[in-house]
Amino acid sequence: MKNTRFAAVAALAAMLAAVPLAFAIGARSNGPSPTDLALIDGVIQLVEQDYVHPVGTHELTKDALKGMLNRLDPHSDYMDEQEFKESQSDISGKFGGLGIEISQQAGFPKVIAPIDGTPAARAGLQPGDLIVAVNGESVQDQNLDKIVRVLRGPPGSSVKLTIARGEDKPFDVSIVRSIIQVHTVKSKLEPNGIGYVRITEFGADSPRHFKEALETLKNQAGGKLNGLVLDLRNDPGGLLTSAVAVAGNFLTGGTVVTIKGRRGGDNQAYQAAPSGAVLPDAPMVVLINGASASASEIVAGALQDRKRAIIMGTQSFGKGSVQTIIPLNGYGAVRLTTALYYTPGGRSIQGKGIAPDVVVEAPKEQQIAGVVLPHESSLRGAFRNPGTLNGKIEKEGAVKEKYSPPMKADLIGGDDDAQLKAALNHLERSLGKIKSEKKG
Repeated sequence: MKNTRFAAVAALAAMLAAVPLAFAIGARSNGPSPTDLALIDGVIQLVEQDYVHPVGTHELTKDALKGMLNRLDPHSDYMDEQEFKESQSDISGKFGGLGIEISQQAGFPKVIAPIDGTPAARAGLQPGDLIVAVNGESVQDQNLDKIVRVLRGPPGSSVKLTIARGEDKPFDVSIVRSIIQVHTVKSKLEPNGIGYVRITEFGADSPRHFKEALETLKNQAGGKLNGLVLDLRNDPGGLLTSAVAVAGNFLTGGTVVTIKGRRGGDNQAYQAAPSGAVLPDAPMVVLINGASASASEIVAGALQDRKRAIIMGTQSFGKGSVQTIIPLNGYGAVRLTTALYYTPGGRSIQGKGIAPDVVVEAPKEQQIAGVVLPHESSLRGAFRNPGTLNGKIEKEGAVKEKYSPPMKADLIGGDDDAQLKAALNHLERSLGKIKSEKKG
């Protein structure tokens, strides 16, 4: 019989030996005790010898790492090599699959938002939809990463989803997979020289595409935009650096976001370039909702605190934590929550989100009936809001937190979009006020 203790410890030792030097330096000097290692190895040995079905040591080690990290908070995780490569594809904006952002809710994967122009969007999936089965097999209580891997597959192949929507009877939807190339920035020129730009997620190329969109809009408006609507509704976030770069387009120097970790050396304030503002004077509205998370909350919070934009819509998701990806050299990577971020005014977004300056709900006929998106504070293991950057408890703002069912995804940015109309009306009133002040 093989020495299972040696196999388990050797596998773990090999993984730790492959960790980059910077990670190893930050590790505790007093690692797991021999008793703890013996306990882990003993359980692995029991499963290997006595479990009803054969399970390999590598699989058990991987699941042990996942369990250890998953219980910390909703966003820490261990990714094997395949999952790590898939996450890199997500960041690059190109991958094979259906084109949906999902989270875990009540034991089932829940659609945060379908990505525009993808098979999922064309099939009519909506924010708040629960996926209860894939190809006829229940996915209740399954690991979210495993579900994502099942949903992905070769372009041209199909997958059948069983969807539960509100109080309706569950129904099946067959979707043909394709290569998903995410175009994260969309724009159009509205009347009166007002630009509209929507960012669906903050990918690596989003800052460049955002600047290109602004230049195109300025040219279409005759060289100058009179106002801008930045739409971050249903934007689940993405890269911190991309969020900082986008916000920097509207700020002349100063802080965009501050990162505060466990150790003082981890703290960092991200600054806008001194000459970064490309629209220094045009009035601006940022649209957010309950599916605006993470990087989109960084942008909204920065522009709100710096008095650069009016935030309109409903309360955002409330993900105010930073995840660091730590490669393990051939053994995948660890995604570890290492810090919290704070707005320029020192507010933590964690568990609270961004409260809009002007609450504007989508009309009931434009909402997905019977659906309320989960918020960070409702997720298992989510951190509580730590208060302000200086440790003080944040006072409740003048605007009461407002959550509401999500808007139908296909209406966002369209001619009937009531929240967009409210933003445009606000900008037109602001422009009228500016003109009257100039005349006076």
